[in-house]
Amino acid sequence: MADIIRLTPVCAFADNYIWVLHDTRCAIAVDPGEAAPLLAFLEQHRLQLDAIWITHHHADHIGGLPELLARWPQLDIYGPPGVPHINQPVMAGSELLAFGEAAHVLAVPGHTANHLAYLWGKHLFCGDTLFGAGCGRIFDGTPAQLHQSLQQLAALPDDTLCYPAHEYTLSNLQFALALEPDNPALQARWQQDQASRNSLRPTLPSSMALEKATNPFLRTGSKDIAAAARQYCGRDLAGDEAIFATLREWKNHFRPA
Repeated sequence: MADIIRLTPVCAFADNYIWVLHDTRCAIAVDPGEAAPLLAFLEQHRLQLDAIWITHHHADHIGGLPELLARWPQLDIYGPPGVPHINQPVMAGSELLAFGEAAHVLAVPGHTANHLAYLWGKHLFCGDTLFGAGCGRIFDGTPAQLHQSLQQLAALPDDTLCYPAHEYTLSNLQFALALEPDNPALQARWQQDQASRNSLRPTLPSSMALEKATNPFLRTGSKDIAAAARQYCGRDLAGDEAIFATLREWKNHFRPA
């Protein structure tokens, strides 16, 4: 009988997750920003690292690659073309095989211009594009790109499970509650995720249904979200993209009351 495939978050730095897909023998790691915690996990569970999936080029996502390549020089590292240490460049429409099932590569620019996501079955590894109740900052992408990328992800089935690369959910929920304090789904998520963190458990993965109900960056069509964005910038905003750009700029400077 085939082994059960598990998805385990390995903590790195202050708030990164290295997501590891594994059975009892082999593993695939997503965005190993540092090698040591991943190596410790592999050793503890006696796993062979078969491949790495990279979403984008920031150091906290690729910093562990030199040490991992030194250990396994033939290791397949998939990711955006031009990123250091990637030896298997992929792009939108590429397919990878993981434990007998295809993983589909999606282009989701915005946080960076070359950001990718990996959809394996109902499991979405979205890097820094989509967070629990939030989204990434904009570096070398554009607000229009990030908005379009999030709309692309929101079109996935509601039972899609989202695996962001950071534990930012509580701080994102504080911003979301400032926009929609009377949203019951948001209030319930705050209680549940706060309890998870108090018990030292991840708030992730979340579901696409939950994100669409509670993530303000996926809710630019909400009257309450639009009204909050207009009040913040002091002018009318024409369309969802303008509302999104205002929310992203607001979040950059938001401090909880």
